[in-house]
Amino acid sequence: MKVDALKRLREELGKRDQEILRLLNERGRLALEVGRVKSRNGQEVYDPSQEAKVLAQLTGNNTGPLPDPAVRNIFREIISSSRALQAPISVAYLGPEASFTHQAALAHFGREASFCPKPAIADIFREVERDLIPWGVVPIENSLEGSVRQTQSQLISTSAGIRAEIYLRITLCLLAGHQRAEKIKRIYSHPHALGQCREWLRKNMPKGEQIETGSTAEAARRVLEDQAGAAVASRIAATTYGLFVLNEGIEDYPENATRFLVMGKGASKSTGDDKTSILFATPHVPGALHQALTPFSKAKVNLLRIESHPMRERKWEYLFFVDFEGYAEEKKTEKMLQEMTARTTFLKILGSFPRGEQA
Repeated sequence: MKVDALKRLREELGKRDQEILRLLNERGRLALEVGRVKSRNGQEVYDPSQEAKVLAQLTGNNTGPLPDPAVRNIFREIISSSRALQAPISVAYLGPEASFTHQAALAHFGREASFCPKPAIADIFREVERDLIPWGVVPIENSLEGSVRQTQSQLISTSAGIRAEIYLRITLCLLAGHQRAEKIKRIYSHPHALGQCREWLRKNMPKGEQIETGSTAEAARRVLEDQAGAAVASRIAATTYGLFVLNEGIEDYPENATRFLVMGKGASKSTGDDKTSILFATPHVPGALHQALTPFSKAKVNLLRIESHPMRERKWEYLFFVDFEGYAEEKKTEKMLQEMTARTTFLKILGSFPRGEQA
């Protein structure tokens, strides 16, 4: 009787699968037509604002039992496959393969995009600025270690804009080419990753020499050539490079996430749930920063983040990075930014973009 019930349920699942397949191909045909219209109108194939709206609508209508993250993941790949029917998408990221930036890019663009690893953050900006690769993904801040200065430095002068943001939950592992932890003398990783598990390393690997690398995936690659070395990286990096996971979840705080930016030319459209990033400088006089920020209070705009960044050409003077709620071309926001421009010596809009789903 139980076998018959299981057989019947599997037959029902098979029918649903066939219906899903039919609908997916129907969606694919519509996506091809959308691609032809976009091509005639000179529009981008990848539209972060439209994709954000689609995902928000789907999760808003979700009644379960599938949780919202599962719905987002499934439809990310459906959208990625539909987008690939229209035209190939290339994305530069801080490599090598299996870095956290690579994982963020995969989560956002889906597996049908073409991913191009780059050795440095500056290389990603350069590729996008020169129209060699249309999209780039770069880390901007970690919930434990703070901002990524290399990305901030590039944002100051880049002609590219912020088109979207990605949040990625970070789980760190200790990886090695063997399973003998007592043999480890050197620990490789990106400085942010080392900082995120500082206490764990102090307690468990007190004699391990810490060696900084350009990314966690690069650390995993270094370990392939160093039997006395271990890497702080992801489980995916272990799978990619054939390493053993000696310990998992070694980050000091479980609520560890990194935010990434999607860089590209042009501007994202408003979704109604957007963020804007700006950069500004103030006169070197008392009260200048307070004066520059007063328009936020007047306009009742929620300030999400403010951070100073040293000006290389002037000692002890600073630029300020600010994130706030809203879209740059809304009337209220436009007026606020005009007031800020009058109170600052320099103001640059880095981009308005759909608010990302926090990890």
